[in-house]
Amino acid sequence: MALYLAWRFSGDSAVEYSDPVKHFQYGSLGGERVSGFPYRIWKALPKVCPDLLPGEGYSSLGLVYEKGHDLPIGSSQRQYQGLNRVFLNCAACHVSTVRDTPSSPPRIISGMPANTFNLLKFEQFFFQCAADKRFAREYMIPAIEQTGGKLDLIDKYVVYPLATLLMREQLLMLKDRFSFNEKQPAWGPGRVDTFNSAKAVFNWPWHKTNPKELIGTADFPAIWNQAKKRGMHLHWDGNNDKVEERNHSAAFGAGTTPPTLDRNNLKRVENYLETATPPPWPYPLDKNLAARGKEIYQTHCADCHGASGSDFTGKYVGQVTPIQYIGTDRWRLDSYTMALAQNQSTLYAGYGDERFSHFRKTWGYANAPLDGLWLRAPYLHNGSVPTLADLLAPVSMRPKVFYRGYDVYDQNNVGFVTTVEKEGDRKFFRFDTSLPGNSNQGHEGPRYGTTLPSADKLALIEYLKSF
Repeated sequence: MALYLAWRFSGDSAVEYSDPVKHFQYGSLGGERVSGFPYRIWKALPKVCPDLLPGEGYSSLGLVYEKGHDLPIGSSQRQYQGLNRVFLNCAACHVSTVRDTPSSPPRIISGMPANTFNLLKFEQFFFQCAADKRFAREYMIPAIEQTGGKLDLIDKYVVYPLATLLMREQLLMLKDRFSFNEKQPAWGPGRVDTFNSAKAVFNWPWHKTNPKELIGTADFPAIWNQAKKRGMHLHWDGNNDKVEERNHSAAFGAGTTPPTLDRNNLKRVENYLETATPPPWPYPLDKNLAARGKEIYQTHCADCHGASGSDFTGKYVGQVTPIQYIGTDRWRLDSYTMALAQNQSTLYAGYGDERFSHFRKTWGYANAPLDGLWLRAPYLHNGSVPTLADLLAPVSMRPKVFYRGYDVYDQNNVGFVTTVEKEGDRKFFRFDTSLPGNSNQGHEGPRYGTTLPSADKLALIEYLKSF
């Protein structure tokens, strides 16, 4: 029995992928070791708490599935302490789909923001199910056997009852730490509050926190061409300028801790992202109109956003523009505080040069390169402007309410279709720009092209399609 138990409950091996794209999409970063859900419980939970999901299964949360995989893109597996465990990886927030028409098949694109994935709903499903009486052995074991076949005696009467109990306790602890969500407007798909989530790592005293710091929701970013972005101010507010430290910080979102991080697998992801590039614009392009738009871009945009979609040289590229000049919604900026930066400087202490030392409080938003711009809608840091055509319009003419989470593309205005409320049984998220953190103000005036003649705007948009 001792030999059996030692064999059964020892070992630590991740599911590996030789292809760098597949490794990015499904490879482990080590988060399964502490944060991972037992695979069979993961599969069973939609049967245990079906009413807590917006539709059928995890796909109703906007996670992307592809043929031949029973787990969504952005999830990884690791055999650890006798259980096959599952958790999210980078691709959950940085892979999505594009359809040309409602009847077109989806194209899966790595590196783009996960515009369909509702991360907050994902978290809430697990928290709410854990708080439900059904998250118990008498409900879980039948659901496990219904979704994956019979359990042996040890699994049925020891392993999975204990795993259910431990997972429930862990989720309820996290529910308490992430209670800031209860004070926020719903995020909607394609968005995350990165740094209030980071505060949860430090068990932040939410009851003492200034209300102005409690909303930091912003869009998932695109993550191509990392080699070209070295030395730039990273994150929306430019609070870090070291790529590796930013990656280690992001790995906390994938469930890792300094002792559990799989550094070799993280390095493989970093190597892939160094040179990963966005796919080119797949639709017709008026080259003559784009040539005219290039001249307009050089006058109004190049200093802040780079010479082109692949040449990131420019006077202010990667630097931070103070909030009083850019004028966009400041909630995300204010949510990141000096106190958090100081706390982050303790992370990875004892791990040599991995210790964090590059986080800083800034007073504005960073000027990002525009590679793959056509896939990065909605625009501005908080995703409050649906299309490029809307971004070049005065604030008074930008949509006040629109729908997020649809992957059908608007080729003329450059962005995703945002006027569709539902498709089949799936309802899309109603985004209201009047709510805190959702303002579509700023990036307006002659400096930002909103006063250009209509013909010039059309030419500029045509050129930006080529990015």
